[in-house]
Order: sequence, then C-alpha cells, then structure tokens
Amino acid sequence: METKLTEISSSKLFGGYNKRYRHFSPSLGCYMTFSVYFPPSPPPTSHKFPVLYWLSGLTCTDENFMSKSGAQRVASSEGVALIAPDTSPRGLNVEGEADNWDFGVGAGFYLNATQEKWKNWRMYDYVVKELPQVLSENCPQLDPTRASIFGHSMGGHGALTIYLKNPDKYKSASAFSPVSNPINCPWGQKAFTNYLGGNKTDWEEYDACCLIEKYPDISATILIDQGEADKFLHEQLMPNKFEEACRKVNAPLLLRYQPGYDHSYYFIATFIDDHIRHHAQALNL
Repeated sequence: METKLTEISSSKLFGGYNKRYRHFSPSLGCYMTFSVYFPPSPPPTSHKFPVLYWLSGLTCTDENFMSKSGAQRVASSEGVALIAPDTSPRGLNVEGEADNWDFGVGAGFYLNATQEKWKNWRMYDYVVKELPQVLSENCPQLDPTRASIFGHSMGGHGALTIYLKNPDKYKSASAFSPVSNPINCPWGQKAFTNYLGGNKTDWEEYDACCLIEKYPDISATILIDQGEADKFLHEQLMPNKFEEACRKVNAPLLLRYQPGYDHSYYFIATFIDDHIRHHAQALNL
C-alpha cells in the first residue's frame, strides 16, 4: 500500500530545507508526523542523499531534534539527510495512554508491543520497515538503502537495539545518554511490563546489553556521549553496563563521559557535529 505524504511545513536553512510531513501509518493504525532535513542538492539531480535517522527521547515529538539540536549545519555540509520520526502513536485514545510521561503517548520505546491493549505500539516496525518504504516512495532525492541511526535517551536505546538487530540496514549507530540496560532500570521495567508482558526473556530482544552478546559482529564503532551531570545517569541509563557487555565480546565502542553536561538538548547541541561526522564517515561521504 503506497503511503501519500501531506507536507505540513517547509523552512529553508543552511541551503537546504526542513520539511514536516503527515501520513497514515498502517503499522500504527493512526496518522503520524515526521520531519526531514534535505541538504542542498548538488548537480546532477540524479544524486541521492543517504539518510540518518534520529530517535528522540521520552515526551518528545518529531520536532524537538529539528528545532533544538543545530544538526542541520553539519548535515548540510556533509550531504546527509536527517529523518526524525515521532516517539509513539497518537490519537488512538487507548485508556490510560496519556496518564504517565514515561509510558504510553510519547514513550513508544521503539519496540513492537505484544500485549493486546497496546497492540498499536509498534514503533520498531514503523522505524525499521514502514518509514524507509515511505521515504523511498515519496522522496526521490533520498536513498534509504544507505542509512545510519542515532538517538537520545529512550531514542538512544532505540538506535542501539535497532542497529544491533539490523546490521544489513544501518551502516553505523551512535547515542546520547542512551537507556543502555532497560531490563534493569525503572523506565525500561515499566514500559516492558506493560508493552511486552511479564516474560523477561522477551524483554531481552530490546536490551542493548543482551543484544550485543547475540550480535557482536558490528562493522562500525558505536559512539556514545554521556553527560556526567546527568541526573538519570546511575538509575536509568547505566552506560557502564553496555561498556562491560561490549568488552566481553570485543565489540567496538567509544564511550565518552562529558564532565558537567546534563540530559538536555544543550548537551546534544554541543556534540552533535561529532556524531554526524561519525555517521558521514560510515556512509562513505
């Protein structure tokens, strides 16, 4: 089924265009929005840009990253398109979907829910399968077959797990303050219990620490930046656990602790250029 896009907005910056789209998502059963930054097009017009997916954190929409990160400047000069999906289905009116900021609306955790009540929460399929298809059908200037992925917090968890499970689809992954070991932190335990049920073996399919042991043969070094003044560092994020898991299987990881930085977009904006260049290199730009 071909998905037609409706363009909601378009703004020029750094020679390219930030565009926002709306479409009906069969995966999620509702209308969704996502944002794309198209770099300035070089001649010839047959040139296609590789894509870099950004997965946002709890409470965010597709707009936070595009308006706060400052990522477009380097994406423009490196010639990479930025794709920012939303963080959950919206408008389904499931009972209790908006009762908590860390579960339900704005908190899809980039998994496919198995519990009946949350059956539309299939952000994994949306990001991995549906969105690339939508882009290839509607955006001829993009090449979704050349892709990398990164994200922040819940979205950092999404980027790491999606990359590890789909090495054929993504050239590289990076993250800011990722939820690295969700089966052992309150955010992850709450989400996984509700979305996936009580069988903790099922949870391991969406935990980077478990997945790196299953899929250690990654081609590109994973880059993680973590602020040392992040109030969620020890209870929720636990990048040290992912570092241990990577060391165990000799998987390439560059984990950088950044003194004084917190969990905010000020932190992301400070180091975003490094991440985009990291992915541009992996995408052979």
